[in-house]
Amino acid sequence: MSSMPKTQNGVASEPEAPPLVERRGMPAAPPKRIAHIVSVSGSQAIAVLERDPATSKDETRVEIGQLVKIPTPLSTVIGLVSAVSAPLPTSGGSAEDIRLIELNLAGEVVDDPNDGRLSFRRGVSHLPTIGDAVLLADRYDLTRVYTQPNVATIEVGTLFQDSAVPARFIIDDLLSKHFIVVGTTGCGKSCALTAILQRVLEDHNHAHIVMLDVHNEYPTAFGERAELINPSNLHLPFWLLNFQELSAALTSGDAYHDAEVEILSDAVIAAKRRYSDASSNRQISRRPGDNGGMTVDAPTPFRLSDVLSYIDEQLGKLDRAQKTLPFRRLKNRIETLASDQRYSFMFGSLQVQDTMADILGRLFRVPNDGRPITVIDLSTVPPEILDVVISVISRLAFDLAVWSKGGLPMLLVCEEAHRYAPATGGEGFAPTRHALSRIAKEGRKYGLSLALVTQRPSELDTTILSQCSTVVAMRLSTERDQQVMRANTHDGALDLLDFLPLLGDREAIVLGQGVGMPMRIKFADIGEKGVPRNHNGGFSHSWSRPNLDRAGLEAIVSRWRQAGRERGGA
Repeated sequence: MSSMPKTQNGVASEPEAPPLVERRGMPAAPPKRIAHIVSVSGSQAIAVLERDPATSKDETRVEIGQLVKIPTPLSTVIGLVSAVSAPLPTSGGSAEDIRLIELNLAGEVVDDPNDGRLSFRRGVSHLPTIGDAVLLADRYDLTRVYTQPNVATIEVGTLFQDSAVPARFIIDDLLSKHFIVVGTTGCGKSCALTAILQRVLEDHNHAHIVMLDVHNEYPTAFGERAELINPSNLHLPFWLLNFQELSAALTSGDAYHDAEVEILSDAVIAAKRRYSDASSNRQISRRPGDNGGMTVDAPTPFRLSDVLSYIDEQLGKLDRAQKTLPFRRLKNRIETLASDQRYSFMFGSLQVQDTMADILGRLFRVPNDGRPITVIDLSTVPPEILDVVISVISRLAFDLAVWSKGGLPMLLVCEEAHRYAPATGGEGFAPTRHALSRIAKEGRKYGLSLALVTQRPSELDTTILSQCSTVVAMRLSTERDQQVMRANTHDGALDLLDFLPLLGDREAIVLGQGVGMPMRIKFADIGEKGVPRNHNGGFSHSWSRPNLDRAGLEAIVSRWRQAGRERGGA
């Protein structure tokens, strides 16, 4: 169709003016006048629907969410229908009924000062007035408004108002300013996220995307473009943890916690000093309290054996059992983690080497070697340290972005975001919450962006939520979640969020800077190969045939027990 924009490398060109002959070969029809303005207040307007004099019926069916245009002497104002009503209906709905539509004024079409072509822009500088005609936007208008010319975009689906018009996201605004996908279970969040990332990767072979996959949903979603990492091939050594993360993994949470933290701090500094001295083949005598410039948070290698040796040395100096108890508890905890194969990706290395560059290169795809996305399967990470792992990866992403001075743009994708950055301050793991919050508030300065996915936006930290400049809102049933989205979304069409409970699968209301205008869309079908894994096949299917025998149960029990055994003893 001549009205559809042409694209090159994801950049949409200016739509061609519609010819005198309609695109389907029919004579061009004049724009449909559906109403006239009777009230304007700020960004809101009210119009009275007009009727066909011959039939005394409304000429056109008007629905909430449709795009309309209002010609003025200096521009064409673009609005969205936010409500329809008949304030004083007569009995039976006669021709005397006054039928109103409420409009959100969102932007205008004006002459571009650079080339004189018509273009759409947010904001309204020339408001309509009483009596101005309201016209229903046609396919050409929709294309002009929703397809930003000469801007890099990705096509993710189609518009609800006209399925022939593609729904496009502005890629730089979407990725550089954080975005969030919200929706209840089963509405298609994972498929929507996959559709977005697949389209991004189609035109950007040199991307750097890290996905924290807590349910093992995405191992096949990106095919050969993805580097797949799970605990069996993940290498995230303990010495990369900062002290808050390390103490969370190694100390208890009871009355002896503070004592254990103090002991661990001294032990880590001593271990780092010993490793540094051994690596440089030197032994330096230091005065008490001299740490040789070492800090507990510096990402420098050290050995757990040196930590244990320090604890043993201190135990040898103590004689009372009460004083030795925190030392013995800490030692036992370290030895248990070091011997449990479930934690081998963090504590299992027998040799400690400075492999920080190798670790960062693999996690963040530097170079990406044709695999621009890392999918990290965290589904089998022990719950005791899952928060620690997410904290470490998030913090490393931020630190790498800072030290690269923005030279390595990255996207961090976090599923189930409300679990790791909860709205309630006392819940969740503080370092993880801090790491994600820091990325949300400061990451864009260094080229690091967040993509969050959650089914419970009301349980997500509001500071992080408010920093997401683009919202992809799918079906939400609870009033609390809807209220939170209204309160933390800044756009001129928040009324569209009232329809979140009514959205079908793969449908979404998209608001924010990642789109030219707020819009209701349906995401494209990504096909069977790209669909995220669904581990629940449904009871009706599973219970219609035998699903597990005794041998299968024993195999499960064996894997269960094997996971907790000591390395070398299995």
